[in-house]
Amino acid sequence: MSESLRTRVSKYASYLLRHNPRDLGMDSEGFVQLRNLLSAIRARYPTVDAELLTGIVKSGDKMRFEMVGDNVRALYGHTIDVRLSLKEAREITILYHGTTPEAARHILKSGLGPMRRRRVHLSPTVDVALEVGRRRTNAPVILSIDACGAGKDGIRFYRSTDIVYLCRHVPAKYIRRVIVP
Repeated sequence: MSESLRTRVSKYASYLLRHNPRDLGMDSEGFVQLRNLLSAIRARYPTVDAELLTGIVKSGDKMRFEMVGDNVRALYGHTIDVRLSLKEAREITILYHGTTPEAARHILKSGLGPMRRRRVHLSPTVDVALEVGRRRTNAPVILSIDACGAGKDGIRFYRSTDIVYLCRHVPAKYIRRVIVP
């Protein structure tokens, strides 16, 4: 399979599992049987087989998926209601968010909310936040989140993957602009 087809299949699987599970038989935690996901993907990409889809699900630097037995789910980015049962990340003191200059101005005044998704996505390093921000703009603004202070005030952060942390909302008082060298 070409790398571009592999990328398209990964993005389509993410779309189905995060936003449009249709008739996949998704449970309350967002899991679907791999064979159901494969069937939906084959409707668009007929050459995809179970081995290929399993490889896509188990690999990738974005760590978008989790596979347990023959079941798979997206780990973040949902617009649908799923119960991820993630472990609280109490050891985190600072997290980062990469965004556009326009959005940063709003966030610094009003706080950081999930927008169309169920949860806010945060990064563990400035470098990861820069990569995320560059998806929307060539000149991303990096915001730091005082996770320690927010945690003391009852805001909970959860580790989804090594590069994605989630929370419901971050008030503006815990957010600062980072000057990136």
